Amino acid sequence: MRTVATKQRNRRKQLEVKKGENGASVRPMPLPTPPEAKPALPSSPTLTLGPMVEISKRTWLIACIAIFLFALVTRFYALELKPMHHDEGVNGFFLTSLVRQGIYRYDPTNYHGPTLYYLALPGVKLFGLGTFALRFLTAFFGVGTIWLILSLRRHIGALAALTSAALIAVSPGAVFYSRYFIHETLFVFFTLGIVVAALRFYETGRALYAMLAAASAAILFATKETAFVSVGTLGLAWLVAWRWTNSGFNSGKHSRSSFGFPAASGRRREKRRAKQVRRGVTDPKSLLTLLGGRDRVVLLAIYAAALFILLNVLFYSSFFTNWPGVTGALQAMKVWAKTGTSEFHGKPFDTYLKWLVQEEAAILLLATAGSVVALLGRQVNRFAVFAGAWAFGMLAAYSLIPYKTPWLMLSFVVPMAIIGGYAVQTLSGLSWGALKAPWPAFAATGLALTVLAYQSVVLNFREYDNDQYPYAYSQSHRELLTLVSEVGRLAALAGTTQIGVNVASPEYWPLPWYFRDNPRVGFAGTVSQTYDPNDVPLVIARASADPKEDQAQQLRTTLAANYQQVGIYTLRPGVRLALFARNDLAAR
Repeated sequence: MRTVATKQRNRRKQLEVKKGENGASVRPMPLPTPPEAKPALPSSPTLTLGPMVEISKRTWLIACIAIFLFALVTRFYALELKPMHHDEGVNGFFLTSLVRQGIYRYDPTNYHGPTLYYLALPGVKLFGLGTFALRFLTAFFGVGTIWLILSLRRHIGALAALTSAALIAVSPGAVFYSRYFIHETLFVFFTLGIVVAALRFYETGRALYAMLAAASAAILFATKETAFVSVGTLGLAWLVAWRWTNSGFNSGKHSRSSFGFPAASGRRREKRRAKQVRRGVTDPKSLLTLLGGRDRVVLLAIYAAALFILLNVLFYSSFFTNWPGVTGALQAMKVWAKTGTSEFHGKPFDTYLKWLVQEEAAILLLATAGSVVALLGRQVNRFAVFAGAWAFGMLAAYSLIPYKTPWLMLSFVVPMAIIGGYAVQTLSGLSWGALKAPWPAFAATGLALTVLAYQSVVLNFREYDNDQYPYAYSQSHRELLTLVSEVGRLAALAGTTQIGVNVASPEYWPLPWYFRDNPRVGFAGTVSQTYDPNDVPLVIARASADPKEDQAQQLRTTLAANYQQVGIYTLRPGVRLALFARNDLAAR
C-alpha cells in the first residue's frame, strides 16, 4: 500500500542526479514552474433558488382568519346595494314560483340547471324571499371556494395556498359574482370540489372522497350545461401533467412535492398510503394497489356512477315530479352548442385576455410565472403542472368559443390564482446577489394584493353599474332602484301597497322581481291606445332617441288628459324607462 511517505521519497528520487552509461552525471529536466495565478475578476450577481419559506401553524391560522374576514366583509356587506341584473331577475322569478307554488320545471332553453334554485331555499327560509336571501347563497359559496383553495396546502405548500386564497378573496371578479344570483360561483365551487375530493381520494384511498368527487361532478352538471367544457379541460390538464412528469419532457426526478404532503390523519393505513404517494406512484398497477386493488376500484367506480346519475335525475326531475326535465338535460348540450357558436354575445378571440389585463392583471402575471416555473423548474410538482394546464386550458377553451360573457372568466381566474400562489411559494426562495428572498416575492405579492383589493372595492361598492368595467356587463343601473322607490311612494299616496301598473316597455327585467308582491303589475310589452286611470294609475314605457322605439313620446300625446310624466330612469346601458302617473298622484 502506498503511503504519503512513499510518495515523498519517490518525489525526491526524481530530483537526484542520475548516472549515464558513460558515468557522466545527468540532471533531469527541471519541473516546469506553474504560472502565477491571476487575481479573479469580481463575478456578477447570480440568480439562485434557495429553500422556500416555511409557515408556522400560528402564522397559518392568523393569515387564514384575515383572509376569511376580508372575504366575508366584501361578499356579505350591503348585498342589496347593486340592483338585480336581468339574469338575476329571471332566476329570482323561477325561485319565487318554487317557493310560493312549489313548482319548478327545467327547460333546456331557459337559464341553465336547477341547483341554483333548490340550494337557495335554506337562505329563503332564514331571511325571507328577498334580494339578500338570493345573494346569500352565492356569497356563501364564494367564501366556500376560498376554503377549498386553502385545503390544497399539502399539494402546493402553505404559502402558496394562502396566497391563492388571498388572490381570490380580493379578486374583483370573484367578489362581484359572489354578490350575484347566477350559477357561476356555484359552478366554480363544484369544479374545484371535484379536484379537491379526487386528490384526497388519491392520498387516502377512502371511499368517502370518491363519492364526494362524484357528487361534485353531478351537481356541476346539474348547475350548468357547460360542465362538459370544465370536466374535459380537467381531464386534459391531468393528462398533460402526467405526461410531462413521466416522460422526456422533463428529466428531473419527482420531489417530495410531486404528489403533495401527507394528509394529517391518525390512521396507520392513511399514513402508509400517504408515504407511498410522496414517493411517486407512476405505475398503473401500483396505483391500483394503492387504492385497494382492481376489484375495489371497479366497485367504487360503479357506486360513483350510480350517485352521479341519481343526483342528476333528482335535480332535473324536480325531485321526481317532472320527468321531462331529465330528457331536457340531455337536450341541453345541443341547445348550448347552438348558442355557443351563434353571434349572440359573440366577441373576438382575445376578448378574455383583454378583460384579464384590465381587471385581473396581477393574477394573470402570477399565473404565467407559476406555469413557467412548474414546467421548467428543477423541482417537479405534478399538481402545479396540472393547475397551470387547467387555468390556461380553460382560457383557451372559452376564447375559442364565440359566445363570451365576463362571468365565464371565473372558471379560469380561480385556477390561475392557484398556480399564481405556487409561483409565490417557489419564488420565495429566490435571491439575486445580496437581495435575499423572500422579501422581493413578498413585496411583489403585497403590491398585487393591494392593487386587486383597491380594484375590487371600487368596482363592487362604487362603480358596480358602470359598463366601462367588464364585469358590470349589461348591469342594471342604480336608477332602477330609484324607479322602484318612486312607484312605492306613489302607491303610498294612493293608499295601497298593490297599485295598478302597466309596463308597456318590451324590456323590463328585472322589474318582475321587484314587483313580485304586487299582482296588479302587468307586463304588456306594448303601448295600449287607452288606459283606465282608475284601474291603472301608473304606466312604464320605454324612452328612446329613436322615434321607432320611443314609447314615451306616444304616451305624452295619447295620455295627456289623464297622466303626467313623473321621470325618466336608466334601466341598463341603452335602455331608459319613463314613468307616467295619474294626474292626481303626479301633482302630489
